[in-house]
Parts: sequence; C-alpha cells; structure tokens
Amino acid sequence: MIARILKWLMLLQVLAVLGVAYLAMQAWGVASPVLAVLLALAMLLAVRALIVARNFWESRRLGSPVPAPYQLGALGVARLFLDELRATLWTSSWGMLRPRLHAADTITGQILPVLLVHGYVCNGGYWTKLSRQLAQAGIVHKAIDLEPLDADIDSYVTQVERALDELCALTGKPQAIIVAHSMGGLVARAWLRHYGAARVARIFTIGTPHHGTVLANLAAGANARQMSRINGAPSDWLAQLAASETPELRALITSMYSHHDNIVAPQTSAHLPGACNLAFGGIGHVALASDARVLRQLVAEITIKVEAVQPPSCPHFS
Repeated sequence: MIARILKWLMLLQVLAVLGVAYLAMQAWGVASPVLAVLLALAMLLAVRALIVARNFWESRRLGSPVPAPYQLGALGVARLFLDELRATLWTSSWGMLRPRLHAADTITGQILPVLLVHGYVCNGGYWTKLSRQLAQAGIVHKAIDLEPLDADIDSYVTQVERALDELCALTGKPQAIIVAHSMGGLVARAWLRHYGAARVARIFTIGTPHHGTVLANLAAGANARQMSRINGAPSDWLAQLAASETPELRALITSMYSHHDNIVAPQTSAHLPGACNLAFGGIGHVALASDARVLRQLVAEITIKVEAVQPPSCPHFS
C-alpha cells in the first residue's frame, strides 16, 4: 500500500515541478525551459529539506542531552543533516516505490536466516542497502510489509510469525534473527510477548522508541498513539509491554540507536535496560539502516556463530 501512496505523491511532485516551471516562464520571466525546471526542482528540494530540518529542530528541542563523546562540530552537523536528507529522499522517492531485496548467490549454511521488519509508514524497500550486504554475506533474508498502515502494533505479530515460519521452512533452521527499524522493533517485542523466544535467536532493533517518542504525538494511527509519550512518560501500551518482559527476553535484544536521531525524542528512549545497547552518533533516523558504521556492526553481529557462548560486546560509536 505504501508503495502505491508514494507513487501518487511522486506524481503530484512531478506535476508541481512542471507547474512551477511553467509559472517561472510565464510570470517570472525565465526564458529557458531547462532553467525553469531546475528552479522548480530546487524549490521542491528546499521544501523537503525544511521538513527534515523541522524534525531535527523538534527532536533536539524535546530530546535528551548529547553525551560529550558524541557531540558534533559544524561540519559534523552539516554531514548529519545532508546524510539524513539524502536517505529520506532516496527511500521515499525510489527505494520504497519499488521494494526489492537482493538474493544471496551462495548461501552460508552456518548463519541463521534474517527477517527484516520496517518501521512506521514504510515497507520492505527501506532495507535495500542492508539486503545487498546480507546477500553478499550469503545470508538468506526476507522482509515483510506491515499493513494496514494505521493498525495497532499487536495486529502485526501474526505477519511476523508467518514470515518466520516461511524462513525456517525454507532454510531448515529452527530459529531466525529479526532485524527491525523504528516501530518494527516494537512489533518484534510484541511478537516476543505473544509467541515466546523459541523461534528467534536474536532481535536487533534500530532506532526503536522503546520508551516512546514525543514526535509520535503528532502522527496518525493506533500504532502512533502506542508509540507516543504523554506528560513525559511512555504510553500505557509501552508500559504494559515492558512489564511483560523477563530479563531472559530482554537479553535477546540488541538496541542500536543514534544520539542524533531526529524522530526518536528523547533519543535515550532507544536505550533498552537489560538489552545490549549500541550507541552511535551523527546519524539521523532514516539514515540508520544505510549508514556504513551501523551496517558493518550489524552484519558482524549477525554473522557471529550461534554456537558461540560469550555474550555480545556492546561498544559505542561516535
């Protein structure tokens, strides 16, 4: 569904660019059609950039303090903004319009299959860059599309269960690994509450608002309400989810997050007590699953032999 919505939005943007270009030639005295189109494209890009900038401003205003090791200079702030803008443009204007995953040419038999679970108003196309790296590593993986877009989070858990059944049947493995972005991490935890841990070896959440985000207060849908924060506290749904989890379940989760997340605010909401928490800096929310540092660490964690008994390391990254 989201791909169809984005295609319509893309069409509207194309029509808007053509309309502004026509206006530039007729009313603003721009003689060159090429220059008029470039001007219109620049205006559209400016609007998209303003939306990203607003999210950064709100998340910083309502966010948690950035620890000293992660603080950025002017160049780091510019890189943070441009990387997030680029990731947002690519994901919404291309990746999610034609969601495709890369198939592994050779399959590494020792590594468990991976299920990819996207976040709020996204689809499987969000995972294109990670899918390429998983395929290169010979890891079987698949992504699900959570629908309907505005449903409550618990309604998605049956989709996760079916997908895990299919992955395990396809590979002959008794377990799989879940990698989930943003709201998808809450879906994975809700699935864990409903079905238990027998089917999963590890859950990696990326930029997940485990304790809610104030930016969800302005979003639509039952799932957005469940991710919200009211008077500085997580929603009742989040509180009940946390209360249902044992230390053993929390120990299965690795939470990867950024102190500069522009959607999860406060940013420390992504820190999950009892889990392995991997903190990064200088990365925005959408860019988390395409950032080279995050992908390198994630693939390394996934490819650790399941037989290894030592606990996962929890380094921090600036």
